[in-house]
Amino acid sequence: MKKVLRIVGLVVAGLLFLVACAAMYVQVRGIPTYKAPRVAKQSIAYTPERVAHGLRIATNICAECHLDKKTNSLAGKPLQEVPEQFGHFFSANITQDKQLGIGNWTDEQLVGLLRTNLGPDGRLRIIMPNFRQLSDEDLYSLVAFLRSNHEWVQPQAIASAAQEPSFMGKVILNTMMKPQPMPTGPIATPAANKPVELGRYLVTARYKCYDCHCKDGTDLDPDNPEKSEGYMAGGTHMVMPDGRDIVSRNLTPEPETGIGDWTPDQFVKAMKYGQSPHGPLRSPMPKYSVVTDDEARAIYAYLRSLRPVRNATPEDGVSAAVASN
Repeated sequence: MKKVLRIVGLVVAGLLFLVACAAMYVQVRGIPTYKAPRVAKQSIAYTPERVAHGLRIATNICAECHLDKKTNSLAGKPLQEVPEQFGHFFSANITQDKQLGIGNWTDEQLVGLLRTNLGPDGRLRIIMPNFRQLSDEDLYSLVAFLRSNHEWVQPQAIASAAQEPSFMGKVILNTMMKPQPMPTGPIATPAANKPVELGRYLVTARYKCYDCHCKDGTDLDPDNPEKSEGYMAGGTHMVMPDGRDIVSRNLTPEPETGIGDWTPDQFVKAMKYGQSPHGPLRSPMPKYSVVTDDEARAIYAYLRSLRPVRNATPEDGVSAAVASN
């Protein structure tokens, strides 16, 4: 018996030692670094049409995190919506400053970052959404905008703040969050006359709605977004600037806890102006004011095609919350 207990003790001690070594490795390694992405030569024409389209995309997917209202530029700022247990994070300076921004980056490096989340230095850009499945035209338009003379991207000599992940944040960065591979072929924007297909593209690739409207925003399936747990049924916890907790809403067509009782016009109004049929939408949900009505209606058509999931959030009221799965 003593021999068995001794063996068990040695096994437990060995496991504890391995756990301690793994924890020390994660703590020391911090934010992972990988080989810089290899991107084929790009030939991107900075046409006025692309710059205008790129501005619309940047307004919807970049400004919310990168726009510093003090300088009216994409010089970066603290990301207050990230729960404190993961650490403190900051968006980067993506103005045309050659030392502190992206002024010296090539088009290939910008494409590599947007596709893989890796910069030229191979450092994993955390918190930033991944745009691996963004269409080529949308991607080129975004690059054209970043090269434009718009005031948001004019050089600002402001250093990007260093990220401060907690130990829990470092564990996630070293286990669950990985760089994405480059696409293996061209990616086209779905046609406007196929609203459900276009809506899926907008939800999963351009606006990345599912990043927040799933059960857990840290555990997503970028290759098969619909396989992410609680896909579009909400549940991700975020933190308001005043420290209050907020939960992302259910956007499936379930009639009581989702958008099953919304009309297309009501959805357009909610997405563009933050006014839902049941009252104003709360931060950090942005107002997608420059999304076209047709795009918003395409998203609505796609969401209505999903399987209804009953999942109440606090805004749905006590009765709905009690009935939630």
